[in-house]
Amino acid sequence: MTETPTLTDLTTLRVGGPAREVVVADDETTLVEAVRAADASGIPALVVAGGSNLVVGDGGYPGTVVLVRTRGVTTEADSCGGAWVTAAAGEPWDSLVARAVAERWAGIEALSGIPGSVGATPIQNVGAYGQEIADVVARVRTWDRVDGVQRTFAHTDAAFAYRTSRFKREPGRFLILDVTLQLRLSPISGPLRYGELARRLDVPEQGRAGLDEVRAAVLALRAAKGMVLDDADHDTWSVGSFFTNPILTPVVAALLPAEAPRYDTGDGRVKTSAAWLIEHSGVVRGQTSGSGLAAVSAKHTLALTNRGGASAADVVELARTVRDRVSTVFGVDLEVEPTLVGCALEATSGSP
Repeated sequence: MTETPTLTDLTTLRVGGPAREVVVADDETTLVEAVRAADASGIPALVVAGGSNLVVGDGGYPGTVVLVRTRGVTTEADSCGGAWVTAAAGEPWDSLVARAVAERWAGIEALSGIPGSVGATPIQNVGAYGQEIADVVARVRTWDRVDGVQRTFAHTDAAFAYRTSRFKREPGRFLILDVTLQLRLSPISGPLRYGELARRLDVPEQGRAGLDEVRAAVLALRAAKGMVLDDADHDTWSVGSFFTNPILTPVVAALLPAEAPRYDTGDGRVKTSAAWLIEHSGVVRGQTSGSGLAAVSAKHTLALTNRGGASAADVVELARTVRDRVSTVFGVDLEVEPTLVGCALEATSGSP
């Protein structure tokens, strides 16, 4: 099936120009064939599922946009191995989390409310509130667009790290077909590693809580930050966090103000908070682009939002302002979390 909407209709940020062609792939055969046909013809192909981590330029996309709409979840469970859950790439992520909580499969409850699809989660190693997808991924089945074969990656082969993976480091090569998670059989969460969540649940850090309680608490925390999609709330018209938390050398981290957050990464480096840096650089919540159509979220400084009618250029202009302000004040270069297509944060003039 072929359609011709703009990327504005296909992304949570709601910006982006038209695509030359859009193919809706609601089964795996159609998905692979659409990408393979585009690759064989030399036509660029952009794979889009939930569109929650994507910023497409106002010029649109000159090739084929392949919409991943595959569905299906299969499970196996036993008392020794736990629940083995294989979900098609197009499955909505939060629907899978809701089912896991209902079935008492523990391990992804703190990842509640994250928009997008299952297939997108391993690419940037999605994480929140003390959990990340790398904690539970058993294998990822893909179509290798370079070698033209199916390839399955075990957890150790996926090279997961903070907000990245092998799939992100080789952009465009691996089309994810499905993801298999290994989850514990338990109505109780693992140790709560995120202080804000533990306080919300009124348990000590490293304490535990019921899966239902964790999911409800996470959804409430995310909603308060504009991180749960809501058509009526422009603070949710975003890609979530626009910048990742910087990982610094001890030398660079020592140059930050004493009150700046610091977290040991376990490899000799130091993680700090991008939100803290932004807020203390002089950027304020609600700050807008020159047009006034893109703004820092009124609820969370890590989110850049579309107030209605914003262009990709508006969003990139605002992102550049935020990044440059942090660099000037703290000497730290923030890294962009979403994928930018047809626009560049580094541009200094003209349309991105």
